[in-house]
Amino acid sequence: MLTVSRAGQGLAPMDRDYLTDLFEPFGPVTIRRMFSGFGISADGITFALVIQGALYLRADAATIPRFEAEGSQPFSYTTRLRTVTVASYWRLPDRLLDDADELAEWSRASLAAAERAALKKARKPRKPAAVAKTKAGTTKAKGAKKAVKLAPAKKPARLPRKG
Repeated sequence: MLTVSRAGQGLAPMDRDYLTDLFEPFGPVTIRRMFSGFGISADGITFALVIQGALYLRADAATIPRFEAEGSQPFSYTTRLRTVTVASYWRLPDRLLDDADELAEWSRASLAAAERAALKKARKPRKPAAVAKTKAGTTKAKGAKKAVKLAPAKKPARLPRKG
């Protein structure tokens, strides 16, 4: 079970029941195990994460200034080589754990940021599969196991000259 620090109240359990109650003013949420914590979604879109005992909300250019004004930080983790910062998820200010209405407002803004990101991702055109020629004159899509034999191109028939 994960725990989260609540202002002036020590540690509160960060389990499914707690999260469901926390987001109740926002509306129904789906809570799934993800990484070493939970992913929280609404309408099939993940807008919050619980990782390392902290709650992070999805953010974008429209909402990051609000997090910065609260002194919040983006999610980060350390690998053997470096520290990785995930700028799209920012830590929920602790004071919001005690203000259900404002938490619901921040959650709605976070869901909107996640929806904008999903739309942006859906609009990106897919790259066509790369095709490579083999020595035998066949073509093969990269990653494909079988090559397809192509017929040699025929020269167009010559028409008789007039004249």
